[in-house]
Amino acid sequence: MTETAVTDNSSTNSPLPDRLFAAVQTILPHHLISRATHYLAECQIPWFKNAFIQWFIRQYDVDMREALEENPKAYAHFNDFFTRPLKHDARPMPADSHAVISPADGAISQLGDIRYGRLYQAKGHDFSLTELLGGDSALATEFTEGKFATVYLSPKDYHRVHMPAGGTLRRMIHVPGRLFSVNQATTENLPRLFARNERVVCIFDTDKGPMAVILVGAMIVASIETVWSGVVTPPRRILKAFDYTEAGRQAIHLNRGDEMGRFKLGSTAIVLFGKDQMNWLDDLKSGDTVRMGQAIGSFC
Repeated sequence: MTETAVTDNSSTNSPLPDRLFAAVQTILPHHLISRATHYLAECQIPWFKNAFIQWFIRQYDVDMREALEENPKAYAHFNDFFTRPLKHDARPMPADSHAVISPADGAISQLGDIRYGRLYQAKGHDFSLTELLGGDSALATEFTEGKFATVYLSPKDYHRVHMPAGGTLRRMIHVPGRLFSVNQATTENLPRLFARNERVVCIFDTDKGPMAVILVGAMIVASIETVWSGVVTPPRRILKAFDYTEAGRQAIHLNRGDEMGRFKLGSTAIVLFGKDQMNWLDDLKSGDTVRMGQAIGSFC
């Protein structure tokens, strides 16, 4: 694995259009734009939703042969198509029970060690682990000196998120925030991007220690859902935590590869593990394309 390191270099070498794109986003009404997109994506008028879906398939070269329903016109609306399930054998799991898998189709934005309580974002940018987890410093200590991976889901990708390893849900935290784009141009030019965007933090207990799967919102992401609570965003914009360890509640356990959430219009998933718990594969590096179910690491 190519280790990433926190640096103090500036990102002024980024192309001017990329810096302008990032700067313009700071004044846009993120949530208003995303809500408007949500209504369009839920439209069930046949001629509109069919044309929208067909255009999207051509524009992003979506492979419908993997979809459980291959006929684009069979979907009720665009969001139904966008969160389409795959055929059952489309993403086989590795035989090694110690393998940690990619939670989603996409590209590795960054991965490596959590150093000094911070995660690497891009050249010149890092962000606080505590801030990412909604300001909970006690929770952050569980992942100090651990491992992280950031997976960016592009528009053409499968947009359901699955468990990197089996675990029991302990806590879910909805952290309100902005909805900046999470593409490469913004990641390289906007400080603390993933700690500023709206996100859903899911904390699991595994046989090897704690695991976090964080679903990060972005511009025009209409909603984030989990399999145990349904739609989490958009709600009222206040920080909310849900404890799943209270006496009397049935434990929510998900196996490796089980679906745990989904995005209605793309974004990013961040995975965290504790210290000395696991290692990423040696040949995995930033920019690599991954598919849900692909081994990307292994427990110690």
